[in-house]
Amino acid sequence: MRMRNLVASLGVAALALTGAACGSDEPDAGGGGGGNAASDACGDLHKFDTAAAADVAGSATYTKIKTRGNPVVGVKADQPNLGYKDADGKRCGFDIEVARMVAANLGFDPEKIEYKEIPSANRETALAGGEIDYYVGTYSITDKRKTQVGFAGPYFIAGQDLLVRKDDTSMDGGKTALKGKKVCSATGSTPIQRVKDEQLTEASNISEFKTYSECVSQLLDSKVDTVTTDDAILKGYAATAPDELRVVGKPFSTEKYGIGLPLADKALRDKVNTILETSATDGTWKAIYDETLGKSGSDSTPPPLEKY
Repeated sequence: MRMRNLVASLGVAALALTGAACGSDEPDAGGGGGGNAASDACGDLHKFDTAAAADVAGSATYTKIKTRGNPVVGVKADQPNLGYKDADGKRCGFDIEVARMVAANLGFDPEKIEYKEIPSANRETALAGGEIDYYVGTYSITDKRKTQVGFAGPYFIAGQDLLVRKDDTSMDGGKTALKGKKVCSATGSTPIQRVKDEQLTEASNISEFKTYSECVSQLLDSKVDTVTTDDAILKGYAATAPDELRVVGKPFSTEKYGIGLPLADKALRDKVNTILETSATDGTWKAIYDETLGKSGSDSTPPPLEKY
């Protein structure tokens, strides 16, 4: 019941959002807006110690944050256990914890972050125009975007995967097991286009909806056999209903999620890379993963950084 309530609330809220899934440029392939039932409360967030003597010499962005007194961070609010809001307006999820970890290590109280929900299509503009200081929200690092945005990371590597009902093992082979299966994804998204281009199932078996939450509802009602998109997003849904859903765990694409920063601010990019590197070695990355996406039952490890 909890999962169905969450899916319903995500679907309603998603109608007010525009953005893209999988770090792609397609319109509105988001998952919705976060649960609104008391049972979907975020719970306790990770406790970060705020660095007492942080500084980033040569960073115009850091100087601006310090003058203001708190960071302004771009996020998504449509993805369970990645970035969403509960009934009380509290933000939580893996991406939110990454954003909070960065703020704390830059010397700012993570509780004082000002969050801004930035549609995926507007991320580059928001960073270039100074509307936000950094962005954390399933933001794929691509060569094209690297000409417009500075990326720290990747802090997570996702890949297109399959969400199935927990007792269904017929697709454990991954994409090669999709023939004859009813596959659902977001309209116009990269994942559903890949299914079509590679003819992974018959055209008559493909269902498309405005949001992933609608696909998840179809899956719970046994109207489709699987939902496909980035495994990070799928893990978020599975973490909400680990007794009903699971991720197959056979990704068949690569999406490297990075923290978006102003293009010219190499000093801040280097500092954030150091923060991510430290979190990978001191156990912080694994802790916040286990507290969020790890609830899906799928394990993960921090990826190697791509410093440029």
